[in-house]
Amino acid sequence: MRPAGLIAMLLIVFGAIVLVVGGVSYVKDRDTADLGIAKVTTERRGFVPPWVGGVALVAGIVLLFSARRSGTPSI
Repeated sequence: MRPAGLIAMLLIVFGAIVLVVGGVSYVKDRDTADLGIAKVTTERRGFVPPWVGGVALVAGIVLLFSARRSGTPSI
């Protein structure tokens, strides 16, 4: 499989998962400080909204069809 086809498939799978779940939350940074008797942890949380999944899904489909079209011509 060509790299464009692989990227297209990953975009389609990612987009479908985000749309089905209704968004994905993630932890961006995690810092831990040990203060002797206490341990302090901070996190920065992020959220991928469902519209990003839709854009990724459409981009993956477009990339998949454009990668197929630019292949070797049939005789």
